[in-house]
Amino acid sequence: MHKTGCDDWWRTISGPQIEAVDDAYRVTFWWRDPAGDEASSATRRVWIYITGVTDHHKNAVPQTLQRIPGTDAWCWQTSLSPTWRGSYCYIPSARDADFSPQLFNGDSPDRALLREGLRKLLPRAIADPLNPQSWKGGRGHAGAALELPEAPEQPGWALRDEPYQPPICIEWRSQRLGNRRRIWVYATGDAQPQQRPLAILLDGQFWAESMPVWSPLAGLTREKRLPPAVYLLIDAIDNSHRAAELPCNDAFWLAVQEELLPMVHRLAPFSDRADRTVVAGQSFGGLASMFAALYWPQRFGCVLSQSGSYWWPHRGGAQTGLLVDRLSRGELHPQGLRIWLEAGIREPIIFRANQALLTHLEQQTIFWRQVDGGHDALCWRGGLTAGLIQLWQPLCRDE
Repeated sequence: MHKTGCDDWWRTISGPQIEAVDDAYRVTFWWRDPAGDEASSATRRVWIYITGVTDHHKNAVPQTLQRIPGTDAWCWQTSLSPTWRGSYCYIPSARDADFSPQLFNGDSPDRALLREGLRKLLPRAIADPLNPQSWKGGRGHAGAALELPEAPEQPGWALRDEPYQPPICIEWRSQRLGNRRRIWVYATGDAQPQQRPLAILLDGQFWAESMPVWSPLAGLTREKRLPPAVYLLIDAIDNSHRAAELPCNDAFWLAVQEELLPMVHRLAPFSDRADRTVVAGQSFGGLASMFAALYWPQRFGCVLSQSGSYWWPHRGGAQTGLLVDRLSRGELHPQGLRIWLEAGIREPIIFRANQALLTHLEQQTIFWRQVDGGHDALCWRGGLTAGLIQLWQPLCRDE
């Protein structure tokens, strides 16, 4: 048995250690201090940011790994359910007081103070060097993956070596919006180009670059779990444009319909039928996809919403969000939509807002999925492909 912190012991560690305990798993996270033990290292804290466990969506008290005295080893333990999947990162710090002291008085810290502390720290976040599964997340900071043994299947994501026809990347200069951005156009078959369904993926830069979706879609098409289709990925430009354009913005969707879709159709023809058109998005993108279908159901007949921000514009969830409010007052009368609605049980405000929306969508075909995870692209990637399979299932049956 090797002593904790010695070189031979570190060679046995390849990311978090998991151990089944009753109906859950005890998970131990490890970090090796490159500066050595406490005598030679200036590191005072190693904050751990686990989506849906220690982040602002869970509204949890900040957590730090603890150094094992006399070693370069830091560790932290928690208990998670067997179906859990999520991403995490570490934030080493030479300071003791990165957060307001008020956050450590009780179990429900002030959400605004927590967000402020994390906003300053996350740019310095690192992926777990011991974990081979890591990437740069949608918010720009590094992350690593943890998937427990009973986490649900993620269709297509085991096919990341599947060959694919490279997408076309073009620039869209919008006269209506007064800006320009990158657009990716990806086709997975051309036998009947005018009949191909269309999927619009918001936050397209993430699915094009941070977590490329090309091989999973190609593999699922080859396996006939998805029909040959055209995928249109729309870059968000930056956070300020994203926050202005995605939440319930008429001008954005008019520009998409009047400018972007005709331009893309000339490059890669697709069907203009609403029941063949999916709008997919996460967070503000989920809200935007639902908004598009509720206001233009004749063009956007299928919605794939993941962790949709249906609290908007009232951050904190104390008031009813705009779309839920308009539906409850009878201002919108959706008919015939097919909707994949997904939210994580570890993002409480968003989960409750999605449940509130769900009660107003009785007349639609709804596929409701609650995920044992948080506000997390590691969860969204599987829901994206599973949702496309479900929403386009009638097309696969027809072929």
